[in-house]
Amino acid sequence: MKKAFSATGLVYSTDAGRMCPGCRQPAAACVCKSLKPAPKTDGIARVSRSSKGRGGKTVTLVTGLALDEAALAQLGKQLKAACGSGGTVKDGVIEVQGDHCEQVLQALAKQGFAAKRAGG
Repeated sequence: MKKAFSATGLVYSTDAGRMCPGCRQPAAACVCKSLKPAPKTDGIARVSRSSKGRGGKTVTLVTGLALDEAALAQLGKQLKAACGSGGTVKDGVIEVQGDHCEQVLQALAKQGFAAKRAGG
């Protein structure tokens, strides 16, 4: 016999909505997201251009930043504003729509990040 409810814990509450399975708090007040350590990197941001899996659309990728999720999202917002385009932050990678490698490199240098061009 499986213990489906006791093993997984509470997933949804009518009072608070979605619940985090890790800390068992409402998703809006989840504390386990802020406890994730920043990924280990060599401290150099790598800026590259890619179009794989995007229907031929070009995006500028920024990888290798040792920042937590909140700081990475804030930096992504600043880079998108500097380039005047959209984008997203997924899995520790900042994606800026379009070919903006030089603008992103300049914006990162202004903020004090060590950055270099990667991938040809």
